[in-house]
Amino acid sequence: MADIELANVSKSFGNVQVIDNLSLTVNSGELVVFLGPSGSGKSTLLRMIAGLETIDRGTLTIGGRRSEHLAPGQRGVAMVFQNYALYPHMTVRENMAFGLHNIGMPADEIERRVQDAARILEMGELLERRPSELSGGQRQRVAIGRAIVKVPKAFLFDEPLSNLDAALRARTRVGLAELPQRIKATMIYVTHDQTEAMTLADRIVVLNDRKIEQIGTPMEVYLKPASRFVAGFVGSPGMNFVRADISGGDRAIARLGDGTSMPLYLDNPVSGSYELGIRPEGIRVVDPGKRNAATIRAKAGVVERLGERTLVYCTLKDGTEVIAQDSGRSDVSPGDDVDLDFDPSAVHLFDQSGQAYHARN
Repeated sequence: MADIELANVSKSFGNVQVIDNLSLTVNSGELVVFLGPSGSGKSTLLRMIAGLETIDRGTLTIGGRRSEHLAPGQRGVAMVFQNYALYPHMTVRENMAFGLHNIGMPADEIERRVQDAARILEMGELLERRPSELSGGQRQRVAIGRAIVKVPKAFLFDEPLSNLDAALRARTRVGLAELPQRIKATMIYVTHDQTEAMTLADRIVVLNDRKIEQIGTPMEVYLKPASRFVAGFVGSPGMNFVRADISGGDRAIARLGDGTSMPLYLDNPVSGSYELGIRPEGIRVVDPGKRNAATIRAKAGVVERLGERTLVYCTLKDGTEVIAQDSGRSDVSPGDDVDLDFDPSAVHLFDQSGQAYHARN
């Protein structure tokens, strides 16, 4: 295991800057997920660590050793790609052992490492099969096994599940979540899939527009997003955003576009015009008999029944669209008038620069 430290690194392709003066430390034994939309620089950053892309400026340290000028094979990392890149004419055993044979490792040590990897990944019965005889998930396990046998300082995963169908991706994700318990190693995992990030990560690094927006545990990123971008990007469905005028300091009053007012209890007192953000689970459909001064009347549109809960896509009087949550047995139908309660403790405010202000818990 090894720490990985990036200090003030930058990367450009021609006139296009992809990473701008970024610094980050991944602690030894930690599984860190790089999460962000396409074009945010997450795969480029991973490839810079692997040595597949050069670092224009800044330093890279792996396990205490300056590494930005080292060849990929000298950095002590192993990468698992989006495409499996298995040799079709070789068995699973031969695919996993191929790289070790190339460096002249003794045959008995190669076999020991292959058997250890097969045990960890629970694929001992697959060792004599060829890739054409494997499912997509099994092929990805072989690719991971090929990395494990190298006994690297760190594992780098570049969207390894993106080629799998939804059901297979879910099953393979569970297997990957168990991997850190079986292999004590530093891991960096790149994805644009929020479920993968929330399931796998010790910490999530949210990337956007060449820079880091936020670093935190999955629940820190979800419950206290550092910016409007993070709030809108993390979560499915995304956070609701409503224009609001705020007055009153730390015991603030938020006045929405339809004239409704609600109390807010904020970490930091603010006033003025803001975007109020709240996740669907923070807006509940309530019975008409439970209306109060802060209850908001809305018109139901699409009703999405998900079994354990129901999502109701609503339009407020001023035309603002929000997603609210109801019970799994909801009787709301499209076109119904519904009453909504906003949970003040679940509210976030965002100023014009996108900076977040959170409700006091």
